[in-house]
Amino acid sequence: MTQIANIVLDCEGLSAWMTQDRKTASLFKALLHTKANLVVSANSIIEVTHAGTNMPRLNWALSRIKVEPVTAELAKAAAKLLKDTGLHGHKYAIDATVAVTALNQPGPVAILTSAVDDLTKLCGGQRVRIIPL
Repeated sequence: MTQIANIVLDCEGLSAWMTQDRKTASLFKALLHTKANLVVSANSIIEVTHAGTNMPRLNWALSRIKVEPVTAELAKAAAKLLKDTGLHGHKYAIDATVAVTALNQPGPVAILTSAVDDLTKLCGGQRVRIIPL
């Protein structure tokens, strides 16, 4: 596996980190073996939280990863990214903040996601590796 400095988790990536089922536990073990940092956009915390969320487990997961805030600057960059890619609306809004969060990380960087097509479009083949869940 190529050395990756930062792994950005979207909602599904954060959920996988929280549950650490058999499939994802080995993936996370391999990623962490490379000394990669786990990063999440604050928006993904909102997206992963619902009535059935195990809050102690979420808090455990968040204590072990870097949470990047969604600032006005990041929101403007995400809006521009959506415009530049021809995407719009709430369906892509959080994915755009995840993409900008990843693009703002020092490389090499990857996004762990189930939204492979959307994040591939948003990252535009730039220096972000997409790792499907």
